[in-house]
Amino acid sequence: MKIYEIGTGYTPIPAQMGAATEIVVEELTEAFLKAQENVEILDIASAHRASHNLPITEIKVPAVFTRKDVSLGILHKMKRVVYSLALASQLKKILKNSTEKVILHFHNQYNLFFFLKTVPKKYRQKAVIAYTVHSYIWGTRWEEIESTIKKKYFQEVFCVQNADLVLVLNDITIDHLTQRFGVDRDRIVKTINGVNTDKYSPLSAYETEKFKAENGLQNKKVIFQVGSVCDRKNQLGSVQMLLPYLRKNPDVVFMYAGGVIDEEYKLSIDKLATENGIEAQVRYAGELAPGKVLNQYYNMAHCSVFTSKLESFGLVIIEAISAGTPVILSNSLMFDLHKGYSIYNSDEEFISLVDKTLNTEKSAVSDRTEVLEKYSWNSVAADHLHHFKNLLN
Repeated sequence: MKIYEIGTGYTPIPAQMGAATEIVVEELTEAFLKAQENVEILDIASAHRASHNLPITEIKVPAVFTRKDVSLGILHKMKRVVYSLALASQLKKILKNSTEKVILHFHNQYNLFFFLKTVPKKYRQKAVIAYTVHSYIWGTRWEEIESTIKKKYFQEVFCVQNADLVLVLNDITIDHLTQRFGVDRDRIVKTINGVNTDKYSPLSAYETEKFKAENGLQNKKVIFQVGSVCDRKNQLGSVQMLLPYLRKNPDVVFMYAGGVIDEEYKLSIDKLATENGIEAQVRYAGELAPGKVLNQYYNMAHCSVFTSKLESFGLVIIEAISAGTPVILSNSLMFDLHKGYSIYNSDEEFISLVDKTLNTEKSAVSDRTEVLEKYSWNSVAADHLHHFKNLLN
């Protein structure tokens, strides 16, 4: 069985920024290799790819589309189309020369849409097409997303209707796909994302205190939030809820990290902190590299908070738990974990949980046992392989 993991073209693999889908492709491939499967990544060409030992075939695109881009503007959309067309051309060559059926595992609507539209059926029939729905948009009531789906996700609808296997990350996505778009339930599998428990793990007290000192946070209690800086991730909402608590507790710092998607939104956080005299307690850590650096920040934190308005899964949640950091989650987030986090239902409950967590010994409230047992990438990859092999047989 030959598996092709399809990079989205958003940022090169291995991911040098917190791009969740690219991390999924990277980690799945690593786990497939450990299982001695024949796997290869197809990914956008880049002169700045991090060092790696992964089997990667690069898809060449004009240089203007290879630079870093998190703005999600018109250039980003053009990049998606150009990369997807070049990718489809490469896949056509692969299928044309293939003597056996292969697994094509797509993770992005643009990539699969243009493959389906431009590669002749006689070649597509030589592949089993798997598609993972990573899009957060599906994770809420139909009435709230209907217009957005029709305007911006019509490509994804086409993809799930034509894929041989559709992998989803939550139950509500299954409901939408089957009830609204007639996707056969037998072609849908609910899966999870995993976490690299070696990269995200507890550090010693010495390492943590040393890192805090290097960042000028001695004797501070850190509340940490990770995610692209934008309204959906709700960093502003976190600061608004924490405002009275930060005023009363000058030894507490709210630190957030992630690529800035919306500059005006970032400025609104700065303005709120300045107007309320807590600018020294609200710190932006920038865009952190996944792995060692991010793990140091998780460990430095007394707790991690995730107040996102909408998520499909929330990879950063299990990263924080795996790092041994207690997590506080909005009740709007769907998660199957039973340990390692607390859920708040109101601003008052959020503050109460933060206060309780910050004033309890970290080791007494953290619990990574379930992550270790159920969310390893080896386990996630084994589940994928099971479904891939069933399709081939």
